[in-house]
Amino acid sequence: MRSAVALTSICVLFASCAASAQSLIPLDSRPATRVLPALIAGLGGGSPQVPPTELLGTATRAADPLALGAWLETQPVSGPLVVALDALAYGGLVQSRTSPLTAAQALTRLELIRAWHARTGQPVYAFITLPREPDATDRARNLEVVRAMIAWAREGVFSELHVTWDDALPGSPSPAEGAALAKDIPANVRVYPGADEVLSMLAARALSPQARTVRVEYSDPKAAQAVMRYEGIPLTQSAVNHAHGSGFTVVDTGGADLTLYVYNGGDPRRAAVRISTLLRSQRVAVADVAQVNTGNPRLWADLSTLRQTANLQALAAWGTPGNNLGSALAHAKLALDGGSAVRQDALLAREYANDVIYSAQVRALLRKSLPESALAGQDAQTQLFTLAREFFPLRVGNAYTLKDAFLPWGRSFEWEFDLTPESSVP
Repeated sequence: MRSAVALTSICVLFASCAASAQSLIPLDSRPATRVLPALIAGLGGGSPQVPPTELLGTATRAADPLALGAWLETQPVSGPLVVALDALAYGGLVQSRTSPLTAAQALTRLELIRAWHARTGQPVYAFITLPREPDATDRARNLEVVRAMIAWAREGVFSELHVTWDDALPGSPSPAEGAALAKDIPANVRVYPGADEVLSMLAARALSPQARTVRVEYSDPKAAQAVMRYEGIPLTQSAVNHAHGSGFTVVDTGGADLTLYVYNGGDPRRAAVRISTLLRSQRVAVADVAQVNTGNPRLWADLSTLRQTANLQALAAWGTPGNNLGSALAHAKLALDGGSAVRQDALLAREYANDVIYSAQVRALLRKSLPESALAGQDAQTQLFTLAREFFPLRVGNAYTLKDAFLPWGRSFEWEFDLTPESSVP
């Protein structure tokens, strides 16, 4: 229940919790898949409808598709549905790898989406994943369900369907499976590596349909050509995939609506100066992908010293390269449309607090103070807040204090937290 209260507090921070036309069914209950997509989708106003945390899956408990279906039936029907199909078919991302369900049983669970579309006439933006190795126990079953969803897309059930693959380490069959699927897909289906970031990208597709252009710049262009460990493709191709998936056209020369600066290594101070220079004449988002699951402290400290963080359209450094590219592009796509400056600043502050303060500093301190096995208890929650509050207040455009912090899955990988704005900064 605490997570539901936290999301309510975030909605208050973002100025409105009024009902909106959009409903989101996340992949699971993690903040990266539940809270972040909702905040990105809410940049333009209102607050998207998201199921209560207790209805969504965790690492050890699957979501209840009947409960999610009942929740969906109570939501407004004057706008699109954005849905992670794995949450309904299997109970979540973790469960999509190990569920004992047959393909027929999984497809029966998904029928409620087809019925919702037929009843409401509203568009559905959906994604489904190819599971990672070696965790997947029935790849043939997952592929059968994916093929059925592609057939639904061909029939028009989905306005857009993304088929993505999760954490493709060397030797994973997912890239080959994806390539085979991509040979025969309709125009409203995309196939590429991704998972946790895709709901945010689809929200951008649904809420910001106008065409936008993006130019991508790398801190290390040569290294960007190398195949990435978690996706099985070069970073340059991943950037193109996520740009297209978020609604951008990639341009190499001339002006663009957005410059995506990808920090993929090299001198972080030089990168910060370059970003600052770009911001003088362009709208810029930054994806820090040099390391997995953590931002580069020097890069972000220098950007903060230059007082440039608040001028970004988006920032991301919390996950894999694909996670960060997709999150930054989805946020930027909606930020380019304008909307609330208060919400934009608050979202940048939240991204900085999570992607830089927690991932690069607080997490390491927490792991030094407590073993991972002890992080599910109240002592860990208390220790987390004690460690984290030393890094606040955080100044972006406004100043923010840390109101609360806890570990929703009882592990150090992610935290959930509330920020409260203090005052405007001149």
